Amino acid sequence: MIEVVIESVRVSLMSQDRMVVLKEVDRNRYLPIWIGPFEADAITIHLQGVQVARPLTHDLLKNFIGALGAKVSHIVVNDLRNNTFFAEITVDNHGKELKIDARPSDAIALAVRVGAPIFVSEKVMEQAGITPEEEISESEQAPTAEEKEDLEVFRDFVESLDLDDLDE
Repeated sequence: MIEVVIESVRVSLMSQDRMVVLKEVDRNRYLPIWIGPFEADAITIHLQGVQVARPLTHDLLKNFIGALGAKVSHIVVNDLRNNTFFAEITVDNHGKELKIDARPSDAIALAVRVGAPIFVSEKVMEQAGITPEEEISESEQAPTAEEKEDLEVFRDFVESLDLDDLDE
């Protein structure tokens, strides 16, 4: 299992879909998971420390587990089938380990409330994890002669502009 933290919760400007981005603790590898708006709000509300007047669904679940004397041990995003992520909540119920199937968004919303660690299986991270490319240093990206020639056209154009007209 790979431990991850929540890097961000993002909203698509095109469709208002939401995504939670999990970041591997010891590496620069990310796992983006599309989630519903209510779960995204539930995660974000708690991460930002916003107080709500009444318990949300994930707060209710936290309170229910606590009232039974049980404790959420951790959650795992454990599978990816047909572009759908699966998760499991592990609960310690008086020494007995219970594994409960859950959507990753609900499991994450619960984990942030109880302070439980979040893990991703190696298999899932290999299937859907993203590692950003390293930045190319300037020495590695020296323009070719053709690129220099193409840039000269733009340089000539910029130099021909009369920028004094902008003050009017």
